[in-house]
Amino acid sequence: MKQNAERKTQDAERNAQDAGRRTQDAFEPKIVAFLCNWCSYAGADLAGTSRKQYAPNIRIIKVPCTGRLDPIVLIKSFEMGADGILVSGCHPGDCHYRSGNYLARRRWMIFNEMLQFIGLEQDRVQFSWVSAAEGGKFVDVVNKITEDIKKLGPAKEYNAS
Repeated sequence: MKQNAERKTQDAERNAQDAGRRTQDAFEPKIVAFLCNWCSYAGADLAGTSRKQYAPNIRIIKVPCTGRLDPIVLIKSFEMGADGILVSGCHPGDCHYRSGNYLARRRWMIFNEMLQFIGLEQDRVQFSWVSAAEGGKFVDVVNKITEDIKKLGPAKEYNAS
């Protein structure tokens, strides 16, 4: 009788592990991408018009400049169910607003520390530089962040207090 109970416990544990693996394999992340209007969005457009394939997990939000992106908007994205975030702008020195991408880069450094403080993995938010002529690079960036977020699994609630 004791062996039956142990066997049932082992079977239940094995089933729970299998179910966990299945949900991890079936997990498709929700990724929000904030793209600079002038460069990265145009790079995404080039990828689309060139019929390049990339992961469909990304939802694009066009912003005038990544330097104007408030970090609170990124946090709100997680609150609304995002598993990962991509922020992509002009290459340094090529910003249409002169220094917007430098400001974004400085904010990015501080935001990384804030992510750690609230209990989210830093790899859930990635920053890249993609120009209007780099449709192939945009595809690579999107596929990379999708794979990275799949490895991390669904985003957990963070410590808001």
